[in-house]
Amino acid sequence: IRAVPDGIPTNGVVLMVPGFTGSKEDFYALLPLVAALGWDTWAISQRGQADSVAPRGIDAYASRHLAGDVVEVARAIERVTGADRVHLLGHSFGGTVSQAAVIADPSPFKSLTLMCSGPHGWPGRHDIDRRMLLEHPGTDLWRLNNPERADAPDAELGGELFYRQRAEATSTDELLAALDQLADVHDTTYEVAESHLPVMVCHGADDPAWPQDWQRRMARMLKARYAVIPRAAHCPNMENPVDTAVLLDDFWTDVQRK
Repeated sequence: IRAVPDGIPTNGVVLMVPGFTGSKEDFYALLPLVAALGWDTWAISQRGQADSVAPRGIDAYASRHLAGDVVEVARAIERVTGADRVHLLGHSFGGTVSQAAVIADPSPFKSLTLMCSGPHGWPGRHDIDRRMLLEHPGTDLWRLNNPERADAPDAELGGELFYRQRAEATSTDELLAALDQLADVHDTTYEVAESHLPVMVCHGADDPAWPQDWQRRMARMLKARYAVIPRAAHCPNMENPVDTAVLLDDFWTDVQRK
């Protein structure tokens, strides 16, 4: 999906990458706000997420393939827009993939924003989700996590209907591969630093999903800008999109001036 500035000059181009169980729709609230501040803004679903193409086999979702997709999309956006590189934002697991992308090839990117995303994972992470997916093949993760509403009529779900439909369309192979990467203890901070990109690390004030001290330490090691977004937890893009948009605009504007 894409949101373009309307009647104002374009400051630059942005690509946003969603996290685990996510899709491009996670940025619906944020995209128009960022576009209104002058940014030509794009968001993708990663391979296997929601309506994206879903190749078979866990190996099809290895980090190198997910990172390669982000690089390829960034280059396509450059061609379409004529942009001189793209500001990259990764949310949560999308931040893990975005780190791998700038490590693989930093040349299409102007900056990197890691939102609610850490430097590495830890063993046993999401073990319950993994076990449920393996023990109930063919059942989507939303139903497994919401058994009391798994088979409720569409009309009873309201806004949750989208989450059930998205989970139905999401590849189990993609989820299992993402879980492997989220549990990986390899710290990529120094490799990201070698990209020499300007970096911002930010998270919600109440983010419970990735240790906040890890995120602060990563920011220090990268000599990155560090920001805490008020009135938000793990998804500032949905929980407080207004303050998130202002923060992103300030960071990207500063990068553009340099």
